[in-house]
Amino acid sequence: MGEVLALVEARLRTALGEPDARAAVTFLGTDRIEVLRFVDGDLVRYATLGMSASPMADPTAALADPVKGPRAELVLTVRAGLADTDKVLRPLAVLAATPQVEGLVVAPGASLDVGEPLWPGAGFSSVLVAESGGLVEDLELDAPLDPVRFLPLLPMTSNEAAWKRVHGAQALEERWLARGTDLRDPLRKSVSLD
Repeated sequence: MGEVLALVEARLRTALGEPDARAAVTFLGTDRIEVLRFVDGDLVRYATLGMSASPMADPTAALADPVKGPRAELVLTVRAGLADTDKVLRPLAVLAATPQVEGLVVAPGASLDVGEPLWPGAGFSSVLVAESGGLVEDLELDAPLDPVRFLPLLPMTSNEAAWKRVHGAQALEERWLARGTDLRDPLRKSVSLD
């Protein structure tokens, strides 16, 4: 477990630079989750560290495999200085603990909801999990371990989350793209969904 997390942190540092802050959260019955903050010009990136320590287990499986199964960490990018986004640390840790707490496999296209604003005044309580491989390259581990995927999180308003449930993740991403939505704007409003 510790060896995997050391490799994950090294990959994050290679891709994003040195973190300028980190916070740790432990929930009853779960492993410790850290959230690292990286500042890159006018962008702030938050990355979880700890979610990939164990593979995510299929909730329908009789026994969780301690070795095989998908592994991931979460990455959120927002514009700096527009909102108090550092308060997202706890909600991000909650999302990263979801596989341990609820037995979910977090994968691209999934919606995750924390039930409260991601940061003070945010119009988002949920996120869309995007495809890995862009900002932080997947981390290959020695067989039989699955690679660690670094999954970007795209904040969704409640209207966008409801629309996504009906039309799907790809349709929402296409709507954002067609409307030129700045998904890094922590103050953005919902995209037009009519």
